[in-house]
Formats: sequence, structure tokens, C-alpha cells
Amino acid sequence: MKYTSQDFKSDQEVRWCPGCGDHAVLASVLKAMPEVCEELNIDKENIVFVSGIGCSSRFPYYMNTYGFHSIHGRATAISTGVKVANPKLSVWQATGDGDALAIGGNPFIHAIRRNIDLNIILFNNRIYGLTKGQYSPTSKKGIVTKTSPYGSIEEPFVPGALVLGARGTFFARSLDSELKLNQEIMVQAAKHKGTSIMEMLVNCVIFNDGTHQEFAERSVRADRTITLRHGEPMIFGANRDKGLVLDGLQLKVVTIGENGVTEKDILVHDAKSDDKLPIHTMLANMKYPDYPVALGVIRDVEDSTYDENVHNQVAEVKEKADAAITAIMESEAFQSKLNPAVEQAKERANTVTKAVYAAIGDTVTFVLTATLPNNVSEYDTYKVVFHDTMSAGLTYTNNVKI
Repeated sequence: MKYTSQDFKSDQEVRWCPGCGDHAVLASVLKAMPEVCEELNIDKENIVFVSGIGCSSRFPYYMNTYGFHSIHGRATAISTGVKVANPKLSVWQATGDGDALAIGGNPFIHAIRRNIDLNIILFNNRIYGLTKGQYSPTSKKGIVTKTSPYGSIEEPFVPGALVLGARGTFFARSLDSELKLNQEIMVQAAKHKGTSIMEMLVNCVIFNDGTHQEFAERSVRADRTITLRHGEPMIFGANRDKGLVLDGLQLKVVTIGENGVTEKDILVHDAKSDDKLPIHTMLANMKYPDYPVALGVIRDVEDSTYDENVHNQVAEVKEKADAAITAIMESEAFQSKLNPAVEQAKERANTVTKAVYAAIGDTVTFVLTATLPNNVSEYDTYKVVFHDTMSAGLTYTNNVKI
């Protein structure tokens, strides 16, 4: 079936503040979902959105898919259970910098470490918005908030560095207003087998307005950000005249045409090679003004997934158990004890007039018809069920009810 973005839009009123960056991310998701279904060859009934607590966690209400609005910090745990229980589902998670990196930090990093096939959208506005403006794990050092009236003294998390430190296999970053890039990232994340982390730098107009403005403002964005795409040179700038090179073991910003630098000297982005983890980490750590802020898919490498490994292990254990049971049942020792027991049972069933063996698949069902003494007349019915496949009605000689 061919879907449109309207097929994924729910009938619920969107209750984010006017101007909130979450609106743009929702629009990106709605545009991406039809392509996701096409690429994965799935129906929208196989898509699930899970969230925790926070402004962004209202997300499942606004999607016309299955959804689960869970509890604070536990969205990743719920998402893990959904995916492991039904690996055919495409599981998406909406979470904030507080929900995922503070109370939810433990489930978050272990999902990444396990490489569970989840698509996690991390809304990073560097503040607790729903609880009215407390500093979060990604808030800038020195920020004055209700819980840091003299300025925060903490160094913030860099989500990309955290993801790659846990050896994440997919990390991407974008701005809330980059709808086309966001859609591109989300489709790549859906196709990736493993934990896909998409950091969306969103603006909170009420409690942390302009937190990303120094590089996200459209008038300066081209010079202060770099959009990375696999296989393309790391070039940026309004005039496409700046690039990244390796200077020893460090990245360096250069200007093409100066000091003999040509486009051939510029690094080509390789998101697919696991051995590029050090460069991926350096890219994720780049901060303005020393470097452009990296956007796009920074890392996208293949590895086995936790959910696949769980189901493969269960299948392997069942296969070994079945083989062991078969070996026991076919053993001489087992047969020597089984056959006499069967004969004894036949002798004791002196009221049985007929025994029919019906083979159904691999299960043998015994269908018994018995003639009972007259003293069972006080019973209306008498039924015996063997296994779960067939039952035998026993015929009485008095007051018969079948």
C-alpha cells in the first residue's frame, strides 16, 4: 500500500507551545514514514512509537500508529521489550535530553551497547521544559535556571560522544528546522539494523530560547555547520570553500585555495567503516567556534543486533533440547521401561473395548471408547481430553447423554 504523510497524522490536537522545535520534528517524521514503510516493505500497523516523560514524549498521541506513553526514563526499556517480543515491528522512540540522559541514562546506554534495533529520536533543547525550566544533562555550563540560580557548574553531556563511547553503530544529528535532512536521516535510521540515535537540536522558545542560535541561525548556518554524507568530501561554507583535513591526529579546518589546499586534500566522509570510530568521535565532538557543528549521519556501521541474537539463541536451545529428548525417547533404556508400562496400562483398562491411534502431525492422540458399568447413571456426561487436539466421548449403558 502506498502511504502519504496524512495516513500517519492522528486526530489529536498538538499541544506544544507555538514556535517549539518539536513541531518541525513531528513534520519531518510524518514526511519520512511513507518512505520508511516503502523501504522496509511494511504496513503502518507494524510501526510503534514509544515515549517517556517530557514535552517530546507526547509524540505517540500525534501519530496514527500503535503507541505507548510510558514512564520517566523508562522509554528505552519499554522499547526494548516491544522489539524483542516482536522483532517484525519497526520501533521508534521519542525522548528528551532529560528523559534519556538523566533518569533514563542507564537503559539508554545499555540499549546502545546491546545494539537493539530501535530508532531513538533524542530531542535536545538543553533544558527541562515540561517541569518549567530546570537545567538538564546537556545544558551549557553557567546557565542560570530555577535549579541553578547562580549558574550551572556542571559540564554538559555531548550525546554523540556518549553514543560512540558505548560503541553505538548509528549516530546522526540535525536541527529541528532542517526538514529535508531530518527526513533523510530518519529513513537511513529505519534501514539500519541496530540502535539508531538521531539527535535533534530543538529550540524551547519559553525556557531556553535561542540555545542553538549561534550556529543554527539561518544567516550563519552554512559557515558554522557541516552536513556530512557518506562518500562525499567534508566541505562546508556559504561559498563551499572550507573543509576538514587531518593534521596529525586532529581535525583541522582549512580554506580551499589557500596555502596550496585543494579539494583533493579534503577528507571524504566514511560513515560505514567501524575502524573510523576515532574520526566519528572527533566529528561528533566538534563545537563552534573552533569547528563547524556536524550534522547528518556521522556513523552507520553494521553489527549483529540484540533482538536477532536473542531469537537465534532461543531457536538454538530449542533445537538442542528437541534433539536431546528424541535421543532419550529412542534410547534402549527408555524403550525397555516404556513398553512394559504400556502393556500394564492396557491390562488395567479392562473396560476399554476399543483403542484407536490417530496420528496428527507429530502428536499421537489416543481416542478411547469405553463401556462403563450401570452404576454411573448419576453422571450426565463423561469426557476425557487427550493433549489439546481431540477428545473421546465415553458411551454409558444408562441415562446416556452424548
